[in-house]
Amino acid sequence: MRATQFFDQALLKKYNTSGPRYTSYPTALEFNEQFSYTNLVSAIKESPNNELSLYVHIPFCHSLCYYCGCNKVVTRHRDKADTYLEFLAQEITEKAVLFKNYTIKQLHWGGGTPSFLRHEQMVKLVALLKENFTFAEQVEMSIEIDPREIEMNLAEHLYSLGFNRLSIGVQDIDKKVQQAINRVQSTEFIASFIAHAKQVGFKSINIDLIYGLPHQNIATFTRTLSKANEMAVDRISLFSYAHMPTRFAAQRKLKDEWLPSIEEKFALMKLAIEMLCDFGYEFIGMDHFAKPEDELAIAQNAGDLHRNFQGYTTKGGCDLLGLGVSSISAIGNSFSQNTKELQGYYKAIATKAHAHEKGVNLSRDDIIRGEVIRELMCNLYLDKNKINEKFAISFDDYFADDLPLLQTFIQDGLISNTRDHLRVDQKARLLIRNICMSFDAYLKQHINTQRFSRVI
Repeated sequence: MRATQFFDQALLKKYNTSGPRYTSYPTALEFNEQFSYTNLVSAIKESPNNELSLYVHIPFCHSLCYYCGCNKVVTRHRDKADTYLEFLAQEITEKAVLFKNYTIKQLHWGGGTPSFLRHEQMVKLVALLKENFTFAEQVEMSIEIDPREIEMNLAEHLYSLGFNRLSIGVQDIDKKVQQAINRVQSTEFIASFIAHAKQVGFKSINIDLIYGLPHQNIATFTRTLSKANEMAVDRISLFSYAHMPTRFAAQRKLKDEWLPSIEEKFALMKLAIEMLCDFGYEFIGMDHFAKPEDELAIAQNAGDLHRNFQGYTTKGGCDLLGLGVSSISAIGNSFSQNTKELQGYYKAIATKAHAHEKGVNLSRDDIIRGEVIRELMCNLYLDKNKINEKFAISFDDYFADDLPLLQTFIQDGLISNTRDHLRVDQKARLLIRNICMSFDAYLKQHINTQRFSRVI
């Protein structure tokens, strides 16, 4: 894959605005408290699906990474997880009854830091899930790991529990960068752990990297990318650091003068994409890279890639059930979310046996537009005839008010619009969010798009 085709600085500068990441459509901004738990139960009953992806949120972290904007609870007291697991168990048993006809195809533990849990706590949680849900024989089980607080034998333990995918937070290997963000860790240990996990039997390992962090420069990030390549992982997630100190208090510890300029940050992103493509990774889209033999790359080449609240996935046909504080679900024609605050979660579970807070029922228009946006985001191609057949519409007539918004992209050679299809040019990969915004009916209501992250 030639990375040079993704960079036309004039075009990137022209379209570098703020916009949704489209892990869902409508986005979470449209969730509302009028969508009740009763609505969620109805959505489950009415869903035509019988396959389920489970997401379990473990909110605890041992220490605070200053860049982080995730929902988390920082504590050194591991016994706090015992209390959390007690309430989580109540939610699991309550929800599982509603999914007796489903088979679990995918399980993901996110956070926070799921590796915060002690070995016996992990055993307890896996057993609880398997007692209450029906798992497929070939289930995909993945977990996010903070490499600072683990031992080498964690790989064997997780594998024995059925986990077969790992996601490891690396972010940057430079010590000055690590000290600034309060995340000092051993690159040697990470590399050894990855190699060990492969020997144990893990079939897929992902690492996270971030560009735009304090003190990063071309030389230091080149070393980080080179080391990532040496680790020979299957996937790499490359995230842009979003500096929002008014929203995230910990980010106030990062001085503005430490951060790369807009031009320097762009250069870091360009460097990363070029190097990763030269290393043989496929640029899946926005922030994901995968080896050609990885199922994400295979699915995209086949036009079968999907996207949900966890990002790109090959399990797009599954309903998604989120468990734990702040978790999000996508069931049938609905999205919903649990309460985001831990004590509120405990109170809700104790009084109602669930922590549902808000959500949204999808209208027919939401479903149609969501399909269009998802196809463009994932596969850079849309077959209009398939949309017409699936929804009994005439694509060009249905989107008559939206298609003119594509004209500027067409003039710039970023997308082609024919009678039968929309095709995104490779040089528009970094601008796919902009293109998808043309089909977003809700953006017309949101004058302040700064609530979203910048595209570049």
